[in-house]
Amino acid sequence: MITEDEFKEISFEEFEQYRAANKEADFIVVDVRQEREYTAGHVPGAKLIPLNTLGNHLPELALDKDLFFYCHSGPRSEVAGIMAAESGRDPQKTYNITGGFRSYQGHSLEGFPRLQVFDYQESDDKLLYQAMELEKAAERFYETILSFAPDEKFTGPIEQLAKAEIAHARTIYSYWKQTVENPKPFEDLYGALKGNILENGQPLSEVTAALHANKEIAWTDVIEMALGIEIQAYDLYRTMADRRGPGQAQNAFLSIAQMEKSHMKQVAQMLSDD
Repeated sequence: MITEDEFKEISFEEFEQYRAANKEADFIVVDVRQEREYTAGHVPGAKLIPLNTLGNHLPELALDKDLFFYCHSGPRSEVAGIMAAESGRDPQKTYNITGGFRSYQGHSLEGFPRLQVFDYQESDDKLLYQAMELEKAAERFYETILSFAPDEKFTGPIEQLAKAEIAHARTIYSYWKQTVENPKPFEDLYGALKGNILENGQPLSEVTAALHANKEIAWTDVIEMALGIEIQAYDLYRTMADRRGPGQAQNAFLSIAQMEKSHMKQVAQMLSDD
């Protein structure tokens, strides 16, 4: 779970209770979806600030007011909470409304069960090796969604994200090679990785099959899926860093967690109404 030093989480039911008990002047509700989604329906009183523009508008949001973010199903508003925390906002006054607008409308959310990706009792070398496998899967995921891009302008950014996953793996490798004798060169090791499990615990084959099976999937849905993977990757690496304690593995996981935050922002920039 996201730690409390970043933002708090609240359901729409809890938000409505909060709203009933507080003055409207005491809080701001921000819809971080795209304009077409907002126009089709939104929470009364919500201010539209699409996630890909949020960084430019955070300074405009009063620091003395409680700030609530929501999106379609949750990933974008989680990223918004992380961005708000990085901007220096009080985490006790920043909220992610879980479940998104679908929850507000009463729709149930479906998804794959979260699997345990890491065995926390494993040695550092095995944990770091597993982390490289996850980065390989993430690279393969971005290569998969290239075919869903609605415009060629997204091709470059997606390819950059795929390459960034390789860079993440290289960073992990720099720590991993210090934990084993006679390590293989990175190119040989990475080339042999299977990359079958994504950083959120989902089998890549199932995600790919679901994407191709949904003939009506929108680009926004694909990006929200990518954000969900990046968020859970960030959460996973932060958790691993905390559990491992001081040492090479902790340094590696913290380094990758920071990179994942940068990735979230890159993914958010590909949101579009087109």
